Amino acid sequence: MAPRKLAAGNWKMNGTFAALDQIDRLAADLPTSGCDVLICPPATLVHAMSARAAGKLAVGGQDCHAKTSGAHTGDIAAEQLKDAGATHVILGHSERRTDHAETDAQVAAKSLAAYETGLVAVICVGETEAQRDAGETLDVISAQLAGSIPEGATAANTVIAYEPVWAIGTGRTPTNEQIAEVHALMRERLSARFPDGADMSLLYGGSVKPSNAAEIFATPHVNGALVGGASLKAADFGPIITALSAA
Repeated sequence: MAPRKLAAGNWKMNGTFAALDQIDRLAADLPTSGCDVLICPPATLVHAMSARAAGKLAVGGQDCHAKTSGAHTGDIAAEQLKDAGATHVILGHSERRTDHAETDAQVAAKSLAAYETGLVAVICVGETEAQRDAGETLDVISAQLAGSIPEGATAANTVIAYEPVWAIGTGRTPTNEQIAEVHALMRERLSARFPDGADMSLLYGGSVKPSNAAEIFATPHVNGALVGGASLKAADFGPIITALSAA
């Protein structure tokens, strides 16, 4: 089994029901084979998007609670996402780690909740600009991988996304050598820890756009992308999907 190629879009806190027409436009031009496509919209759109996208692309959530239910106002459980039609959930995104002070242990607990519900966990790791400048990138990534991925992770229930914090939404992109170095480290660590770690899909995220997608996808151990702003419009996300399908 080889890693599955995945083009994942993270809409973040963007989009209303009017934006769902982008799914129709995207689906109309999707490659017939070559890669999987996932969109993770705000929770308010998961149900409607999953109905709209049925049989065309997968839909996921952007976070879930580690608990199955309870007094957690404003949170959403993995089971609720699945009930709404989600098949995946993004966990440990740098914006969650920064804005909500999420720890590796919390990300691991949420990942277990996703597994138990049958969702695929898209677990994010990445270093800050200060950590990169201090030469700490590989140590930071190694620690996040060790602490954020729980036992029970498999190639079927886990996707790992490397998103250097300093490249998200800034227009800055690491060099191909920097991307390759981190992805090689992730593949080595995952292969050493999990029986099918060599088959886990590894995504790159951080200012991925049509103009640089093909070059990024040619990088060793890059099996796809987690795309932010460029996933909001079919005209931008479509060429990225096409580039991945052809990689």
